[in-house]
Amino acid sequence: MPTEFTKKVLMLIKNIPKGKVSTYGRIAKLAGNPKAARQVSWILHSSSKKYNLPWHRVINSRGEISIKSVESKELQKRLLENEMIEINSEFKIDLNKYHWDLQSIEEINTNKKGR
Repeated sequence: MPTEFTKKVLMLIKNIPKGKVSTYGRIAKLAGNPKAARQVSWILHSSSKKYNLPWHRVINSRGEISIKSVESKELQKRLLENEMIEINSEFKIDLNKYHWDLQSIEEINTNKKGR
């Protein structure tokens, strides 16, 4: 059974809109533990397939794709470019332009009710 933190992380990642990205640290903070960026990374690694997460929309705090494998890095780049996100040759994304500007987890529930 996932912890409350894990449930929040999963919900946040599932709700990152197409054409936007968020960072491991921002997801951790919104889920209630600002020091748990590595835990967010682990949740993505272990649960992306199980929960059908848009894992490719989560990047590091410098705006970079941080996956080590060249093949996986290229896949993430391709998936983001398919969503019209521009990525430079160093696998960097302009956070000022593409960062998902969610201020609190409650905004997700408010937005869903307004649909």
